[in-house]
Amino acid sequence: MGDFVKETSTRPADAADPRQCECGGRARDKAPAGAEERFRGLLEAAPDAMVIVDDTGTIRLVNAQTEALFGYRREELLGHPVELLVPGRFRAHHHRHRDGYADNRQVRPMGAELELHGLRKDGTEFPVEISLSPLETADGLLVSAAVRDVSDRKAAEERFRGLLEAAPDAMVIVDDTGTIRLVNAQTEALFGYRREELLGHPVELLVPGRFRAHHHRHRDGYADNRQVRPMGAELELHGLRKDGTEFPVEISLSPLETADGLLVSAAVRDVSERKRAEARINELAGLVESSQDAILAKTLDGHITYWNAAAQRLYGYSRAEVMGRHVSLLATTERRDEIDTLLHRLRSGEKVEHFETLRLTRSGALLDVDITLWPTRAPDGSVVGACAIVRDISDRKKAEAELTFLYEQQRHIALTLQRSLMGTPPAIPGLTTASRYRPATQGAGVGGDWFDLIPLGAGRVGVLIGDVMGRGLDAAAVMGQLRSAAHALAKTGMQPRQLMQALEAVVGDLDVPDQLVTCCYLVISADAGEVTVCSAGHLPTLVATPGVGARPLPAPVNAPLGVGDVLYEQATSVIPPGATLVLYTDGLIETPGSDIEDQLAQLTATLGGLFVTAPDLEVAADHVLAALLPDADGHNDDVTLLLTRLPDGPLATVSTDLPAAPESVPEGRAFLSKALTSWDCGPSADDARLLLSEILTNAVQHAQGPIGLHLCRTATDLTVEISDHSPHLPHPRMATENEESGRGLILVRALADDWGVRPTDAGKTTWFTLKL
Repeated sequence: MGDFVKETSTRPADAADPRQCECGGRARDKAPAGAEERFRGLLEAAPDAMVIVDDTGTIRLVNAQTEALFGYRREELLGHPVELLVPGRFRAHHHRHRDGYADNRQVRPMGAELELHGLRKDGTEFPVEISLSPLETADGLLVSAAVRDVSDRKAAEERFRGLLEAAPDAMVIVDDTGTIRLVNAQTEALFGYRREELLGHPVELLVPGRFRAHHHRHRDGYADNRQVRPMGAELELHGLRKDGTEFPVEISLSPLETADGLLVSAAVRDVSERKRAEARINELAGLVESSQDAILAKTLDGHITYWNAAAQRLYGYSRAEVMGRHVSLLATTERRDEIDTLLHRLRSGEKVEHFETLRLTRSGALLDVDITLWPTRAPDGSVVGACAIVRDISDRKKAEAELTFLYEQQRHIALTLQRSLMGTPPAIPGLTTASRYRPATQGAGVGGDWFDLIPLGAGRVGVLIGDVMGRGLDAAAVMGQLRSAAHALAKTGMQPRQLMQALEAVVGDLDVPDQLVTCCYLVISADAGEVTVCSAGHLPTLVATPGVGARPLPAPVNAPLGVGDVLYEQATSVIPPGATLVLYTDGLIETPGSDIEDQLAQLTATLGGLFVTAPDLEVAADHVLAALLPDADGHNDDVTLLLTRLPDGPLATVSTDLPAAPESVPEGRAFLSKALTSWDCGPSADDARLLLSEILTNAVQHAQGPIGLHLCRTATDLTVEISDHSPHLPHPRMATENEESGRGLILVRALADDWGVRPTDAGKTTWFTLKL
């Protein structure tokens, strides 16, 4: 804030006489009365408050405007120091400013570029502008101060500054020389300069160097055509930050006519983000236009608003032909309702993905197309239109149809091959079975499931189930080879672990890399009530006993076939007569989205509910499939299920041990005769004794250790088993005329209804069966 006056004369304050002219006694005496009156008239007519002081700073003359402005009566001011009108905080420095004016007396504003304030009688301050003029008189220097209240102007300036600071853009105001006169806080933030670093400097400070040479000409051109307008219309404008970085800007120019001349207001906006967005939009527009897929946009009522080049190639219509027309132009008559449905979904904000349908070209041809549609939205989120990507899938549909045909053809061949290789399991007396096979309805085709029932003789039955990993003809072919090999090996009387070891070698010899197979082989010995099992990575066999429920059959955990270097193990369990063995492949319990343990538990529970009594196995098989696979057409793996009810035990059995000595032959015949008599088997007694003599004689001659004799009678058969400790298996051969040996097995083959030899851990067992 400035002072009220800078200089007055140094005349003492008491030199003034109120009865004299306020200009001073001698000045009045020397001035004509008319001139004095004119001076007073001019003073009173002045629009500003006029205060005249002498060189001592004493007030000598004031006008009515002074009284009105400061609130004093005239007589309260005349003869008093001018500091009476100066705020207290400035009075101490006011004398120095007056002395300075005396040394440099001229007409000029007081306190240039300072904020000046006056003090009213009531103690209130107000902003002022003061103009000083020296008056040389006979009595010395007088100073005339024209004081103007600028409160309204200052308020207007503050409002202007407030508006300037509130502006969202950087505001730079320059004069007609290009000098920066005013900036706002946004300018500081945008360009990185402090305000004081900009004010008074050329505006070119904010212009990149390569444009500065031409900037003066542009400024001069604006002065000749001053109007509100964008700067550099259709040009790329850039600003320069303090750190030397450039950025794209938009500038709006506005002329400001002031008392001091032309000012130009420049509103500067950083458009970096918009430029990046425009570049991205241009990039996307280029991608859309160059896309190989047809892309079109439409209003919510279906009128086309955009049509790219690919759409023209696909449908045959040019852009001009379709713009503004309804999209139903592209649909057949019977699919017009489909268009309405899609538009309704889009209006609700729904995105429609990969909708396959038929569309019509300009030439009338039908196209298989895949359409993805999505709603376009306004900034407030409301749906205002829709876009569509259309892809011609005619070739794909044709290829799919061909693949479907080939798939169904291969599936039919594989299924036919599998069923022919699997064959029909033989009916085994006393053994009740039910089986189900369901080929996969989804996925890559028929798999490699199989099962087999193998009569082993002497009341023993082999049960085999397996699953070749893979699909189609290859899996079916591998299954066929393994089934044939397993059946043949089982007929030799191999124990389950031996058979599995042999099958491992077979899989290893297949010309199929990394082939894996799960398999389970069981041997049922009905007269002993035992089941011996060996599993190669297969799912557990379940035992369902009427009145007891279902449980897993104990079995060692072995690796699948094809892993290599595996020593397979087996286990033997006692199973009550009438119990049912449940064998199955993984397609029954391995379903997408479910846990295999949970599915196995469900299968066990289902069987437990069925076997409260002894159900019909055919009914039980259907019930299991319905419970585990409720969607008969929706399973993606083959399903094989085999239910095998163990036969009832024999009517009678008897066993004895004989020494490996010649007397054992008659002793064995006597033991047999006694049993046959007690069992009322007279008609078969002679053949039985003859065959036993032949086999016992061979065992006594060639075996070691004790010889076991086991007799078993059923309602229809008599089975005789001779066990010894020799691992050598007898082989039938034709004897010469002079040979005594070689005729025994020929005789057994001729008289027995069935016979065989099987290896055991101790040696071997030779057996024969006669019908009763």
